[in-house]
Amino acid sequence: MAEPHVADSHDLIRVHGARENNLKDVSVDIPKRRLTVFTGVSGSGKSSLVFDTVAAESQRLINETYSAFVQGFMPTLARPEVDVLEGLTTAIIVDQQRMGADPRSTVGTATDANAMLRILFSRLGTPHIGSPKAFSFNVPSISGAGAVTVERGGRTVKERRSFSITGGMCPRCEGRGSVSDIDLTQLYDDTKSLAEGAILIPGWKPDSWWTVGVYANSGFLDPDKPIRRYTKKELQDFLHREPTKVKVNGVNLTYEGLIPKLQKSMLSKDKDALQPHIRAFVERAVTFTACPECEGTRLSAAARSSKIGKISIADACAMQISDLADWVRGLDEPSVAPLLTALQQVLDSFVEIGLGYLSLDRSSGTLSGGEAQRVKMIRHLGSSLTDTTYVFDEPTTGLHPHDISRMNDLLLRLRDKGNTVLVVEHKPQTIAIADHVVDLGPGAGAAGGSVCFEGSVAGLRGSGTVTGRHLADRTSLREAVRTPTGKLAIRGADTHNLRNVDVDVPLGVLTVVTGVAGSGKSSLIHGSLPSEEGVVYVDQGAIKGSRRSNPATYTGLLDPIRKAFAKANDVKPALFSANSEGACPTCNGAGVVYTDLAMMAGVASTCEDCEGRRYDASVLEYRLGGRDISEVLAMSVTEAEEFFGAGEAKLPAAHRILERLADVGLGYLSLGQPLTTLSGGERQRLKLATHMGDKGGVYVLDEPTTGLHLADVEQLLGLLDRLVDSGKSVIVIEHHLAVMAHADWIIDLGPGAGHDGGRVVFEGTPAALVAARSTLTGEHLADYVTG
Repeated sequence: MAEPHVADSHDLIRVHGARENNLKDVSVDIPKRRLTVFTGVSGSGKSSLVFDTVAAESQRLINETYSAFVQGFMPTLARPEVDVLEGLTTAIIVDQQRMGADPRSTVGTATDANAMLRILFSRLGTPHIGSPKAFSFNVPSISGAGAVTVERGGRTVKERRSFSITGGMCPRCEGRGSVSDIDLTQLYDDTKSLAEGAILIPGWKPDSWWTVGVYANSGFLDPDKPIRRYTKKELQDFLHREPTKVKVNGVNLTYEGLIPKLQKSMLSKDKDALQPHIRAFVERAVTFTACPECEGTRLSAAARSSKIGKISIADACAMQISDLADWVRGLDEPSVAPLLTALQQVLDSFVEIGLGYLSLDRSSGTLSGGEAQRVKMIRHLGSSLTDTTYVFDEPTTGLHPHDISRMNDLLLRLRDKGNTVLVVEHKPQTIAIADHVVDLGPGAGAAGGSVCFEGSVAGLRGSGTVTGRHLADRTSLREAVRTPTGKLAIRGADTHNLRNVDVDVPLGVLTVVTGVAGSGKSSLIHGSLPSEEGVVYVDQGAIKGSRRSNPATYTGLLDPIRKAFAKANDVKPALFSANSEGACPTCNGAGVVYTDLAMMAGVASTCEDCEGRRYDASVLEYRLGGRDISEVLAMSVTEAEEFFGAGEAKLPAAHRILERLADVGLGYLSLGQPLTTLSGGERQRLKLATHMGDKGGVYVLDEPTTGLHLADVEQLLGLLDRLVDSGKSVIVIEHHLAVMAHADWIIDLGPGAGHDGGRVVFEGTPAALVAARSTLTGEHLADYVTG
């Protein structure tokens, strides 16, 4: 028999001595052209191994093949902490990073579908209105004329030139689809004068000369006259006057109308980045309504007037994608045949991946993490590439058990084309189809980072690891359900695909809202729940924070700690902030010194002066309970809970926050760990812990099991029970069967997705749903409970 060719011997990706984040010298051999699933509790090191080691090095090596000039324009990547990485292939990463929430970004612009539709309408639309730009809501119509100077044959010649660009942007809303209206009653009380404190904006006190004082002493307004008695000119000056230089008490200042001043100071900023009380004010004062000129389509009248048959590009983008695919299939035009074929493939990919219920004009910021990930997958589905490595981060996020089998088929199809598929996953249904499993653990954070098991799924089941033990977990239905204490009435809900839904959400119990992806769960809860005070939303939005942010700063834990240190040592609290006066002067409180090497990866070296502690040496002499501030930030949540719970350092305010962090299963996190190093599941639980201190009586959780290992779900259920038992109402949007089985009340939406959904198909107890087996959820839950 002939010797195998040497080229066929490279059938493994070999990782030896990986030390990224919490990995402890991990060595694994990953088979190529197979489906490998990485499991382990949240924070055990799965993402560090798959994304930060294998995928990161593959991308870095590809970037190195470009010239130094091109590399200068690309993100620079450092080589991961690993001894040996062999057998790598090109990596395509499909992660759960939320898509940009730019107001002009839609599902259509985020994929190639909009670009193709624009070309299609510019070729076939009647009347013909121009190039594809004429159908783009991101391109404004502009024109201009003037003289230009041209050098010709040693002579300078002046010529007159004119130009015009026809764009598709609606001039009123500038392609955003909505216009903002300011509710003046929220800005000022017109029965009072400026001197009596008429302005209601947070932080604008009657005696603050740099805000209210400028208006009162500008000379334009009478400070003692109630606003409702202002003349037309005074009201115009008060609300809309352009910036004007004025002298107040001998100081030169700029006077500007209230509305433009607000636009610059508060309304132009990212709402999520504002302080809570200012965000609440902005939400009260600014109302967004569909643009009256383009009716929310974002497009100019000309772009809407050009049609193929009776359909304009606005109609096409508003259609459900599965319907749009049928419409495109019906177009028979040989002159644009290649374009129609390509567009057809993209739209069919949407349907195949289970996103046929979306429309192309849906804003990309409104997609859930799972939907965003599947939109990113679309460009890879029809790809002819083989022998590449596809890396997925929990591709089943946001999927109903009914939809998971479809996602499994896609993963297997990618593998069968000869690709290596690496999947980070917790769901048993997806682990079951793996050719190879790598289980990391045994714990999270410092207690994880080792390979507990490597082999087949059958081997994992009998391995005795945390994942192996929990793989066959079944939760029984709750013995006795709690009695509701009241109800939240939703009437006539019609957001997105909801069909005039009337439903009562019980209070004082654990309610689970479920249904297949796209059935209208988020629309019902986020879009239709009465916006009363006391409703706390914990969604899947990314945590905002730089590498200077950590659990202590994000949760507000550092404030009482700084004050306690300051009080004990009789100094200023600002000394104990690494972002303020106490920072090490060499590294500015970052703990590391960054050296930028242009197109080469930047180098981060531990600061020699503070040895990575981030504080000036003089600050570290101050102690509380025998520890300095850097030692406190190096503690884990569990250690800190003990430290601030009793003795000299007893600090009830800090202890309460630490208890909440321990409650959500983050006892292993160190207080000073940068937020950028946390996994997705850890970030969501950190957000949950922060909101648990809010005063609200109703908690709305959006898929809290995202990124949670089977073993962690039990802890989450205990936490939800404690919240309900303490008198809160908990509403959970969830697909996880264990959470459904644990509920007191279930609201099931469906029966399908998009225009096949949007109705309540069941409301009642989990036991009644299992007994009826009348919906897809009921069937899966019955199999789960009895299985």
